[in-house]
Amino acid sequence: MAPGLIDYSPSVGLPGFDKSLHHNNTQLSKHLGTKKHLDYQPGRTVVESHDSYEHENLRPSFPIVHWDPLIEVPYHDKGLHGDSRFSNLLASATDVFDYNPKIGTEIHGINLAKITDPQKNDLARLIAVRGVVFFRNQTDLDIHEQRALGAYFGKLHKHATTAVPRQAGLEDVHVVHTEASSKDQRAVFSPSFLWHSDVTYELQPPSYTCLKLLTGPPRGGGGDTLWASQYAAYDLLSAPMQKYLEGLSALHSAKMQGDGSRALGRPVRREPIVTKHPLIRTNPVTGWKSLFFNPGFVTAIVGIPMAESNAIISYLNEIISTTQEIHVRFQWQKNDVAFWDNRICNHSASYGFAPHRRHAVRVACHGERPVFDPAGNSQEEELNRRDGLPNVDKDGARQSNYND
Repeated sequence: MAPGLIDYSPSVGLPGFDKSLHHNNTQLSKHLGTKKHLDYQPGRTVVESHDSYEHENLRPSFPIVHWDPLIEVPYHDKGLHGDSRFSNLLASATDVFDYNPKIGTEIHGINLAKITDPQKNDLARLIAVRGVVFFRNQTDLDIHEQRALGAYFGKLHKHATTAVPRQAGLEDVHVVHTEASSKDQRAVFSPSFLWHSDVTYELQPPSYTCLKLLTGPPRGGGGDTLWASQYAAYDLLSAPMQKYLEGLSALHSAKMQGDGSRALGRPVRREPIVTKHPLIRTNPVTGWKSLFFNPGFVTAIVGIPMAESNAIISYLNEIISTTQEIHVRFQWQKNDVAFWDNRICNHSASYGFAPHRRHAVRVACHGERPVFDPAGNSQEEELNRRDGLPNVDKDGARQSNYND
């Protein structure tokens, strides 16, 4: 149980407390006077020592190996077999709640290391609907269980440039690792550029992606992650803009990652590629249309003038990075897990947590090759019909009185 802001020891009503104190105001006042002093310094949190670190085998390494180009692999979405009410998954849950109407759900009472196949199918379906699902304190989900869970949903992706664990045989695990000696990256990237979907330049970018925090800043120490719904980003567009973008494709490039790795003297395990994907895609589980765009990897819109391409990219960057109602922000604790659908979410790390160590491991399975189905639906319009709500008036020229 987490301590309160003021912790009395011994506590009233617990073993070791003399109940006669209730009848002696002098004694009681004296007893309460021994309360724990709060040592609070604004903006400062205790830094954990890692002299003896239990996850040394999962710290980052950059092995010098070379892999062949990826080829298309079969993919069948397990979310298609999930129950629409998620009854198998939620049968073991003690609580479930959404962070906001557009994206983000947290479930308590589930041990991800022990869920059944029907529960996994429900989980995939829920992730496809809600974008990202959070689970707290998953101590039983070690790296082998995490890989097995990820592999249930499809072939695990191996990243061409980023760190893998020191332990051999885990080349399909991506390592996130920052500590006090790491360089501060805030001056290198603009805030909007940090928003991305993972490796969208691949022929089959990942679908279900699982990130577990092994150690990180304490509460209030920073290091949160944010996600943005690309279903909701699509629904923000006017009908004419939706129709226009549905006919366009974008180039997704791995070149910057490859060049950056070589500049640091690190190996590039698979040669960088540039892949064309539709700018709007349809999710096979929900049938909902989503934007398939991210500031990190999209370099150009195909078939239109550069000025027009740049204007679209700038516009979509702004929607993704500044529209608060399509965002969810997660404050991590040790052993927490986030499970998201990389096809329909962008995400962004947040800086400013030095000098704390932040160490996480991620597995992600290849999804289908992105496709646009014109018969797909709008998430917002479908849910509005379900709930009897009117569709949003997207006429920006009408009179308004903003007041919040």
